[in-house]
Amino acid sequence: MKARETVPRVVAGASPGIAGSRKRYFGTDGIRGRLGEAPITPEFVLQLGWAAGCVLSGGRRGNVLIGKDTRISGYLLESALEAGLAAAGADVCLLGPMPTPAISVLTRETRACAGIAISASHNLYCDNGIKIFRSDGSKISDATEIAIEALMEEPCRTVASERLGKARRLGNAPRRYIEFCKNLFKDKLDLQGLRLVLDCAHGAAYRVAPRLFEELGAQVTAIGVEPDGLNINRDCGSVSPELMRCEMQNQGADLGIALDGDGDRVIMADERGELLDGDELLYVIASARRKELAGTVVGTVMSNLGLEQALRRLGLELHRTPVGDRYIAEALLQRGLKLGGEPSGHIISMAHMPTGDGIVSALQVLDAMRRTGRSLCHLKSGMRKFPQQMINIRTRQGQHISSLPEIQEAVAGAEDELGDAGRVVLRPSGTEPVLRILVEGPGEAQVENLADRLAGKVREALERMRQAPLSQVP
Repeated sequence: MKARETVPRVVAGASPGIAGSRKRYFGTDGIRGRLGEAPITPEFVLQLGWAAGCVLSGGRRGNVLIGKDTRISGYLLESALEAGLAAAGADVCLLGPMPTPAISVLTRETRACAGIAISASHNLYCDNGIKIFRSDGSKISDATEIAIEALMEEPCRTVASERLGKARRLGNAPRRYIEFCKNLFKDKLDLQGLRLVLDCAHGAAYRVAPRLFEELGAQVTAIGVEPDGLNINRDCGSVSPELMRCEMQNQGADLGIALDGDGDRVIMADERGELLDGDELLYVIASARRKELAGTVVGTVMSNLGLEQALRRLGLELHRTPVGDRYIAEALLQRGLKLGGEPSGHIISMAHMPTGDGIVSALQVLDAMRRTGRSLCHLKSGMRKFPQQMINIRTRQGQHISSLPEIQEAVAGAEDELGDAGRVVLRPSGTEPVLRILVEGPGEAQVENLADRLAGKVREALERMRQAPLSQVP
């Protein structure tokens, strides 16, 4: 099969849900937006809390966990959610700043009926969002999201006073999550002698991550651990790992770990200071666990062709999904598989938990190093990444632009130039108003040239759409 045929040329952005229903608010990773602009307003979030409380508690008094990252807007949205849930008769357990995957874990461990994370993940402080977990710690389904949205169209009806929900704080939440992570490995993971730089992106993991790695024996230099509500993900963390690499040089460290603002993504640096993205980390973990992976690892349409080829040499196939951890999780569940991930560093190991966890992913890489006695540089050497060029173009009409004949023709021309050795992907982001253009192939210069040409075509189409009368806009 030709390499370019393994991936659809243009990838749709929104999923239609069930029975042809289309969601208005939920995207590929919860509800996202700029604070103060619909839908991320106090009024909307209160209504969301009420509707989610009604749907997820099933009419019975249930316990819902709420955690958040370190954005200043977390206080406001937490209060709105708490009020909405209480109005629906649901009790609330407040976790404070905690990594999103920790909220998933604690939802399951405390047998809560649901868990809610207030976070916009890797975005800057001016954005925020809501992610909802089921009682087993997995993301809620399309059907549940549609049910919540349908109820949000109705006026909020507060239960009788004697049935109102109550709120309390779970004071030992950090300790419970740390112990969960430490107990994931059958043989005690001993990091004695490891000099580690850990960048927490001034985000949700700023307390638990340094403590965890220190308790495992590592000598930790922690950066990005001074959140002020406004500096989350700003020039740090997994989206800007150069700060971590610089600190590695200053400290003479052995390895670097960079998390994102809510702790579900990770980028690492090996002993040479070379960065490993999610594809390379997925390869390292898959190499160490290949006997238990049932012959297949799950990636996305954005996963590097080099990963696909390297896995094949291990006797493993790469099954691709649309971008988004929920689609990876769905494929893992439906196919009975155990490991999947995205180039961004969002890796899901179903043997450990049903959602991505940057800390757990890093621990799996360190466990592979300890068990094999090999360096991270050596472990990653079996995979050679193909050159990629990604260009993001801000637009509110990305899905329409992708289907324009001139854009389809430009994509086809680029694919013909790449032949069997490369691929082109256009897809609207599910979390922000941008169209992502990915070109991948054997030669860096060719890849950059083709990506620039495609971006030019898209910008030209955008400009024509802006100038056209409203009735002519597709």
